[in-house]
Order: sequence, then structure tokens, then C-alpha cells
Amino acid sequence: MFKFQLPQKSDLILVGLLLILSTVILYLPTGFSENNYENSERVKALVLATDNSLVVETGILKTGSQTVQIKILNGKFKGKELTAFNQLIGRMEFDKYFFPGDKTLTVLNFNQDKSEIISANVIDHYRINLEAFLLGLFVLFLISFAGWTGVKAMLSFLFAGITIWKLLLPGLLKGYAPIPLSLGIVALLTSVIIFLVAGTNRKGLVAFFGAMSGIAVTCIMAILFGKLFNIHGAIKPFSETLLYSGYSYLNLTEIFLAGIFISSSGAVMDISMDIAASQAEVYQQNNNITAKQLRKSGFSVGKAVVGTMTTTLLLAYSGGFSALLMVFIAQGTPMINILNLNYVSGEILHTLVGSFGLVLVAPFTAIIGAWVFTRKKQETISLK
Repeated sequence: MFKFQLPQKSDLILVGLLLILSTVILYLPTGFSENNYENSERVKALVLATDNSLVVETGILKTGSQTVQIKILNGKFKGKELTAFNQLIGRMEFDKYFFPGDKTLTVLNFNQDKSEIISANVIDHYRINLEAFLLGLFVLFLISFAGWTGVKAMLSFLFAGITIWKLLLPGLLKGYAPIPLSLGIVALLTSVIIFLVAGTNRKGLVAFFGAMSGIAVTCIMAILFGKLFNIHGAIKPFSETLLYSGYSYLNLTEIFLAGIFISSSGAVMDISMDIAASQAEVYQQNNNITAKQLRKSGFSVGKAVVGTMTTTLLLAYSGGFSALLMVFIAQGTPMINILNLNYVSGEILHTLVGSFGLVLVAPFTAIIGAWVFTRKKQETISLK
């Protein structure tokens, strides 16, 4: 059994402040209202039967309309059975195909007084319950293992999600400068996450400044090499859709470059925290250690952590593009062609620039930690 460590007063104050801040951000208006029509409702439904007579199969692709007999499971018309339609456009990444027993998210369209259902369209498979179960299981395991630290980690996780959804994404859509906005949001998240987990102490201070130094380097290199690579931000999925949806003023290239240091910031925080925590432990065990020795200890830990973390980034990015790489191999595309394609070059830029931040955050954090942890002792010696 894991022992649940009682929280300190400073931790409780931080958690309380973060809960208040999270609530305020959650209820902030984004300026982009949800697409909820007055005479419609989204409900959970059970598929009772399907009719595929209007579906046209061309090889592995399906087009046409699938008729679905459903039973509504919640809402005003719970228990009512009706016929809904599932439109198939022949694109496997967007199409859904239903079978009896499936649960669906369905949109019901009503008449003016909402007393009768005019039509029903099945949107997708209903996954909210499974998503909630996975989240609950994750929270349970995290808190069971990490105790109070797990509670703080979960709170920082939720805060990050709320901040990205309510501040970063609406800000980008409103046309704010993507790089300064993203850098400010990352700085906010870094400070909250690190100080919440590490506490408001020297360890947290070292981890924060170390992480921000690595993020700053990643940001500068992303801007510099993004221009040299001559890559447009429209290479990312759905970016072009934004332009055609009334957001032609968006700077997709800067949004793409901002995504480079946003996506690597989590790993950068991880490395800076590892080094700061190890230096704090070493200094606690031997507070007579010199700054040079403590810096050397930080370098040793950094070398080990960076060696695996850089590969982690490569695997994370390449795993998302495995199908694309398989297409190239199947077609016998020459390697020089592959490496010069804009979307492949974009991922190379993403991986390498992000890895630069990971490599440099280690020595930066070790140097900052050696100075911060031994500063008072050095001042005492100089006074003597």
C-alpha cells in the first residue's frame, strides 16, 4: 500500500489558487459560441437495425446513405424508436459504419414547438463513457501511486487542458501573434505545473528557469530554421480548412512554428525537473558540496535523461506518420525525394528543433541549479 502524504500549507494555498484560476478561465467567454441550434439536441442512441441497400461499395470505399434504426437512450424523447441516416462520402478517415448494438451520438432536429422530431442524423460512435472511464482509471492509478503529488499532477493536467482550450486556441483564432501568445501560455503552464509539483522552493525555481531557457532556445531556432526551410504552415492537417472557413487572416506558418516549442515543452519540463530534483537531493545529503561539483552532478544526470528523451521525441513524431512512410516505401520513392517533401521536411524540423531544446535544457538547468543551491553558502564564505 502506498502511504498518502499529507499536504503542506503552501501546497494547499497553491492548489486553492489554481482551482480558482481554473474556474475563472473555464467560464471565460471565448467569443466562439458552440454550434448549438435551438431546435436540435444531441443524444445517445442504440442501433437496433441497419439498411445498407443505398450504400455503394467501390473496392474498400463506401458511398451513399446507410439507414439506421435507433432507440434514443436519453433526453426528452428517451425510449423513442426512429429512423436516422448516416451519409458516407467515400473517405475512410471521416466515414462511420454502424452495426446493430452500436451506440451512437445522434442529432435530433425538432419542429418549432419542439414537440416532434423532424429528422435524425447519426454523427459518430458514442465514446464519452469510455473516455470518462479511461480518465477515471488514469486518475485512480496516478493518485494511488503518487498520492498528494498525483493529485497536484492531475490538477496541473486539467489546468493545461483548460488553458489551451479557452485561452490559446481562441487567441490564435482571433488573430493574435501566434509566437508571443504561445510563448506566454507555455510560460504560464510551465510555472504552474513546476511550482505545483515541486513546490515554491529552490528546486521549483531551478526547474522553471531551466525549462524556460530550453523553451526559449527552441522558439528561436524554430523561427530561424522555419524561414530557412521555406515551409508553409498549411502542411498541417485541417490548416487549409481554417482559411476557407473565414479565417484567411491567420498566419499558419507562425502557428506551425509555435507548435514546435509547445509540443516539446512537456519533455523540456520533464528534463529540467529531473535535474533540479537530483541536484536538490544531492545538496540535501551534502550541503558542503561546491557549485562545481553540483554542476557536474547535474551534467551527469542530464546526459542520461537526454539520451532517452531525444529518441522519445523521434518515436512520437514518426509513429504519427507511419502510414505516410509506408506509402513512400511501397512506391519505391527515392530517399532524396522524401527528405525534400514539404510535410516530411516539416516533421524533420519539428523533431530536430525540439530535440535541440531537450539537449540544451540539461546543461542550462545544471548551471542554474549549481548557482541557486550553493548561492547562500558562497555569500557566507565571501563575507568571512
